[in-house]
Amino acid sequence: MSVDSINSKILRCLQQNARMSNAEIGRQVGISSPAVSERIKRMEDLGIIEGYKAIVSPFEIGYQLKAIITLRAFMGKLKPFLEKVKTYEEVINCYRITGDENIVMEVVLKNNKHLESFIDQLITYGESKTQIVLSRVVKQKEVIPIK
Repeated sequence: MSVDSINSKILRCLQQNARMSNAEIGRQVGISSPAVSERIKRMEDLGIIEGYKAIVSPFEIGYQLKAIITLRAFMGKLKPFLEKVKTYEEVINCYRITGDENIVMEVVLKNNKHLESFIDQLITYGESKTQIVLSRVVKQKEVIPIK
């Protein structure tokens, strides 16, 4: 299935507000509500739409710090770390990357003591570098389909 201009508009609507009704999406893109529903279902089935979720502010629920941590894994420690990182509740995003470091993580932490404790857990897997996030410059932008 190609992402035509109508599907592209539907995706943009859903990325801006996943709770938008099919009727409202239909009004915005110029098709009926049932047609919107059918197209959304097809895009879900094909994996174009991976899911829906609530975006929660970590600061409003008690986290005081957000940090970006890179890890350069020790020889033989990358694979064990790739399994272990999935169990850390502090890690909200983790990517395996190219370059000198192997991993980049976005983490949320209660305070400096929590950060120290978290870094201590990483020491067994590799050398880490931590940057504290001061503010977000770009908030998760929509992914625009390639034409």
